[in-house]
Amino acid sequence: MKSILRTVLLLLIVSLAIFFFFFYCFVFGEGTKAGEMNFFVKKGYIFKTFEGRLIQTGYKSQVPGAIQSNEFEFSVTDEKVAAILMSNSGATVELHYKEYLGSLPWRGMSKYIVDSVITVK
Repeated sequence: MKSILRTVLLLLIVSLAIFFFFFYCFVFGEGTKAGEMNFFVKKGYIFKTFEGRLIQTGYKSQVPGAIQSNEFEFSVTDEKVAAILMSNSGATVELHYKEYLGSLPWRGMSKYIVDSVITVK
């Protein structure tokens, strides 16, 4: 009975570790986005994270016939990238990001993590 319990417990721990890795640590996709920096802030109650919003050209809408701006909300973990973005609010920037399936409180509130600034105009 003890060996069955140990095996089930071990399988449960391994399953949870695999789930955590794929949901929070596995890079699902990466790419670039360009647009005008709307805002960039450092905020949080316990974990202070850098959060930003990029307004892209064009329009998208969830409802047919309505107009909504195309916004890209992201988080930044690197202090150097954050300093560049903090000093260029309102500028047109091109950003490289990584997409995760979930967000972690110490990594930011978004599942999109910007890791570098390609250009600033």
